[in-house]
Amino acid sequence: MKRRMPGLNALKAFEVAGRTGSFTRAAELLNVTQSAVSRQVRQLEAQLGEGLLARRHHHLELTGAGRVLLQALHQSFNKIELTLRSIEQKPHANRLHINAPPTFTRRWLMPRLARLREQHPELELSITTCLKDSLAETGTLDCAIRFGNGEWDGLDSSLLFQERHIAVCAPSLYARESGEQGVDLNHMVLLHVLAREDQRYLTWKHWLDAARISGVDTQGGYEFDLLDLAISAATGGLGVAIADRHMVVQELASGQLTQVLSVHVEGHQSYWLVTRPDQIQMPQLQVFGQWLQEEIWLAQRMDVTEGEVLPGPR
Repeated sequence: MKRRMPGLNALKAFEVAGRTGSFTRAAELLNVTQSAVSRQVRQLEAQLGEGLLARRHHHLELTGAGRVLLQALHQSFNKIELTLRSIEQKPHANRLHINAPPTFTRRWLMPRLARLREQHPELELSITTCLKDSLAETGTLDCAIRFGNGEWDGLDSSLLFQERHIAVCAPSLYARESGEQGVDLNHMVLLHVLAREDQRYLTWKHWLDAARISGVDTQGGYEFDLLDLAISAATGGLGVAIADRHMVVQELASGQLTQVLSVHVEGHQSYWLVTRPDQIQMPQLQVFGQWLQEEIWLAQRMDVTEGEVLPGPR
């Protein structure tokens, strides 16, 4: 029986335009003209007898029918892409494509990959750290490590661990700035991590509240767009950073960093293993997920053995 289907080019034009909210951006991604994209979408709407995109002055808005169709196309194109990739990469059936935050990748994942290789030599990884690499929008990824509250539309998430914020600096800086009354943070450079270009994470405020320290000027200091950079600056003696303890275990153990006061604060967000519902049965994904949980358990056991720092006042 012959399928009554719109042309694939028209469906793809609508999918990209609906996802980006722009004919111009869709044309760039599809390597065609803006007028060609607009014409294909109009022809699709005429064929369906239903409007899919509302043309606003600076952007496109999905109609109710457009949202339904866009979701179906997302799922369908992802499945097509995954199927094609599985055919192309059949000799590499054990390869897992992962996206993870840069700091997590460098400071938590990378030091453990040798153990993964030793335990599962058959598993091969492709790791990307581009923050714009979206698991929901592309079938080229098998899973992602995400930092947040665990809520991602249309995706499954499994908790890995929660942030634990501590203040750290180089031992030489600590020795130089500490006196009979302890460390005066107003005499030290505070290192901040940016949530976005015009806003910092509130980690310093939360830590100072937990430590019951007031009167510290948090407006100054250095700002970085990655926690990894703030940690490197602290290691180099530039100032004091509030860092996730999981990300500075090696520096604390080697003496490159020292903790300022025995206070830690549970972060408001956590690290999660995020997958698409249609990927959960992948054998290599199950192996990787189980290995992550084993490594987290091992790290927690080492914390208890070495003497875990108890929470400070909240």
